Amino acid sequence: MHRPPICTCGTIKLWTGAVQSSDNSQHIADWYSFSHVIHGFLFYAAAHYWLKGRARDWALPVAVTVESAWEILENSPIIINRYREATMALGYSGDSIVNSLSDVGWMSVGFWLASRLPAKVTIALAIGFELMTLALIRDNLTLNILMLAWPIDAIKAWQGG
Repeated sequence: MHRPPICTCGTIKLWTGAVQSSDNSQHIADWYSFSHVIHGFLFYAAAHYWLKGRARDWALPVAVTVESAWEILENSPIIINRYREATMALGYSGDSIVNSLSDVGWMSVGFWLASRLPAKVTIALAIGFELMTLALIRDNLTLNILMLAWPIDAIKAWQGG
């Protein structure tokens, strides 16, 4: 899909915090990395609930496959255009390959954390990440899903500042 391997700026940064920037979704970590960690929490919870015994051995590979499929879909013209019209990501042009691979890595970190932390701690982290990103960038996983599925003009206006 002609995604650039790295940011077209020519560098790879560990962190970029500017949301309304051409650097967003181009580097190793950004504010949306927290959403991908939560994806890992959710995939682990689903595997723990639905898979039993040796089937759980396949949970992480399945989660990586599903997250990778989402990264491909997220960078397709249909989703890029949906982000542009329905969310605060007005200038969104898709992720770099480094960012997409990092997003899968962040999901894996979330899956690993959820496999080792008590459920209450994992839930508290997810809520904390959602509230933190809501307060700091006016966006989070919950709003992202809501705005992709059922855009609300008032939320879009609020997110735009």
